[in-house]
Amino acid sequence: MLGILNKVFDQNKRELKRLTKIAEQIEALAADTEKLTDDELRGKTDEFKARYQKGETLDDLLVEAFAVVREGAKRVLGLYPYPVQLMGGASLHDGNISEMKTGEGKTLTATMPVYLNAISGKGVHVVTVNEYLASRDATEMGQLYEFLGLTVGLNLNGLTKEEKQAAYAADITYSTNNELGFDYLRDNMVLYKEQKVQRPLFYAVIDEVDSILIDEARTPLIISGTAQKSTALYIQANGFVRTLKKEEDYTYDEKTKGVQLTEEGMTKAERAFGIENLFDISHVTLNHHITQALKAHSSMHLDVDYVVQEGEIVIVDQFTGRLMKGRRYSDGLHQAIEAKEGLEIQNESMTLATITFQNYFRMYEKLAGMTGTAKTEEEEFRNIYNMNVIVIPTNRPIARDDRADLIYSSMDGKFRAVVEDIAERHKKGQPVLVGTVAIETSEVISKYLTKKGVHHNVLNAKNHGREAEIILDAGKKGAVTIATNMAGRGTDIKLGEGVKELGGLAVIGTERHESRRIDNQLRGRSGRQGDPGITQFYLSMEDELMRRFGSDNMKSMMERLGMDDSQPIQSKMVSKAVESAQKRVEGNNFDARKQLLSYDDVLRQQREILYGQRNEVLESENLREIVEKMLMTSLERNVHAFAPANGDEEEWNLPGLIDYVNGNLLHEGDITVDDLRGKDTEEIIEAIFAKVKARYDEKEELLQPEQMREFEKVIVLRAVDTKWIDHIDAMDQLRQGIHLRAYGQINPLQEYQQEGFAMFENMIAAVEEDVAKYIMKAEIRNNLERQEVAKGQAVNPKEDGEKVKKKPVVKQLDVGRNDPCICGSGKKYKNCCGIG
Repeated sequence: MLGILNKVFDQNKRELKRLTKIAEQIEALAADTEKLTDDELRGKTDEFKARYQKGETLDDLLVEAFAVVREGAKRVLGLYPYPVQLMGGASLHDGNISEMKTGEGKTLTATMPVYLNAISGKGVHVVTVNEYLASRDATEMGQLYEFLGLTVGLNLNGLTKEEKQAAYAADITYSTNNELGFDYLRDNMVLYKEQKVQRPLFYAVIDEVDSILIDEARTPLIISGTAQKSTALYIQANGFVRTLKKEEDYTYDEKTKGVQLTEEGMTKAERAFGIENLFDISHVTLNHHITQALKAHSSMHLDVDYVVQEGEIVIVDQFTGRLMKGRRYSDGLHQAIEAKEGLEIQNESMTLATITFQNYFRMYEKLAGMTGTAKTEEEEFRNIYNMNVIVIPTNRPIARDDRADLIYSSMDGKFRAVVEDIAERHKKGQPVLVGTVAIETSEVISKYLTKKGVHHNVLNAKNHGREAEIILDAGKKGAVTIATNMAGRGTDIKLGEGVKELGGLAVIGTERHESRRIDNQLRGRSGRQGDPGITQFYLSMEDELMRRFGSDNMKSMMERLGMDDSQPIQSKMVSKAVESAQKRVEGNNFDARKQLLSYDDVLRQQREILYGQRNEVLESENLREIVEKMLMTSLERNVHAFAPANGDEEEWNLPGLIDYVNGNLLHEGDITVDDLRGKDTEEIIEAIFAKVKARYDEKEELLQPEQMREFEKVIVLRAVDTKWIDHIDAMDQLRQGIHLRAYGQINPLQEYQQEGFAMFENMIAAVEEDVAKYIMKAEIRNNLERQEVAKGQAVNPKEDGEKVKKKPVVKQLDVGRNDPCICGSGKKYKNCCGIG
């Protein structure tokens, strides 16, 4: 009964049946395709493109296209895909993961769906784990694609913008996952649409898909840098604000906490900083610093809004009165308060843009992947990426001997046994690959082997070019290679002459990895394409995995039986216990990645909205309509704060509203309190907006149309980028401390979603306020240029294959003493921020 149910419900079997039929249809075209001349074969590409343009789908073209690639591979590469490779390719075209054992020719398998999808003209990305593999595959497989009339691009780190654009414009682009993610982030920081390098994300085939989408899923890609804010400018703005008098130089509204400089205050600022016009576009930063310093002095009170602890500003939660350690005010307000309290200003670096691989790859229209080991993580692939894992059978039956684990009581005993086994096999010439979980273990084994006089190579993921070379030689007679389990992925170990007779490649594992998948990868290095081979894992009761999952009982049992280190036990029960421990760890890791994704989805939604709007700004020829909407929203928000529609008119603060309008939108005297008296809230909005539009029209008349349009773009891009960078930083701070809410019986994720949403809304409001203020107040110069608000640098999430903590990259400013000051004051650096 169970057998029947298994047949009915085994999706893999059903899928393989379907794929087998497709493979048979491709096989049936082999004879006809073989008769085509090279030119006729190449002409098929144009034929497919034309048919696709006329409405045929890629699915309709699959059988013929695969047959063409298969024949092309035979002529160009001397390789002819097996039926199982045709099945793997069809599965990849469907947007699934093809699990194919090591040595089954995954690289060749991918050529067929890659070619088919490239016919669409939308660009296909082939993703590998390192640049060596990307270059190797682009060169080798590129010959086939170019023979068939398609273009191939290679996207590497360090290419110029033009070179990257050319690589992405090709029909097929080879790249690493890191470079794709960083290019996406950089594309959303450009100032002109022509600077973008990527096209819309269509179809990606990921080699070693489990490594990229699971092992590295929690590693965020970060572009980090220093926003162009000068510490000295916070101190100067603070010193200046201390000299100002309330009502005379600035107005403060208690209810809205709004602070505005008066005309007198603006004049004082211009005198103090030696500038002609505070609202000149080159003084945006200075203006912002003065506003934040004013806020710090007027609306932020020591021991009410914040406290000073151990030389740091700690925010006080307004609702609970609790201290919110780790949280910082955004938009430079925190630094302004630090300057006010005479503390060291913490403004080293910030995250300018970030994305996880999970969210980057989910943006593709269609995603597919290949690996030798994915079935153990099938649930995760299905739930997070909507990809099924299809196990493709091997071309020849597996002849490898996978032996049961040998368990020793101590680590030292285990290592001695491993070295003994290696030495014996080396003596008879059998090649040995030793897999270790950590680099330290590989060094320990290396020392033991050196003492024994066994010549060997140690491979850890520091040099990808050398790595491939060592792996290629690992199957030769007498070779001994020690490698961390992940090293050498994507490179085949071919057996040397006479090795089959010696039993093939021996793979020795020195401990179990916490993931069964990694162990399976190591096993899969031996016994490729039906070759003989042997795999053996050595464990000890002192291994980390054994310690974590209660090996104490087993260890004391071994001691009671009087078993010393020279006697291993070979027990199915222990092996099962190890496997269930691995399953538990995998489950924990999956939960952690799912949790991370839930948090990251909050930022993903915000990122998509903001990047979408930013693209709209770059693409639009005329932003006036967008800017007017921002002006209106900003005006409505402020009018409702000073004169709420449902409030008592006697309590309205019309003088405060006029102060706001004078400070942000119009010139003093353009509109007065008397003009607004007797009007309801909506009429007040209409009256002010009519004046704002008239002032906008006057600006339009002063300039050439293209100058005005560029001016709008400069203002909007600057506001969006500045506020977004601050927002990412603030979200990061929120994220780091949010888990503490769990102690108060509050769901941290829910809180993060709610607070994150509120912060995003505040950020959008701040963008609108900034745009409104500078569009209406800034002076327009002829030589307007869009400027980056911060210099960024990609922080590589992985170095030497090991996880490293996120290290923000600090950009040093190089300013000569006689250069104009970085604060925008117009003075020389030595007479301004460079003093002292």
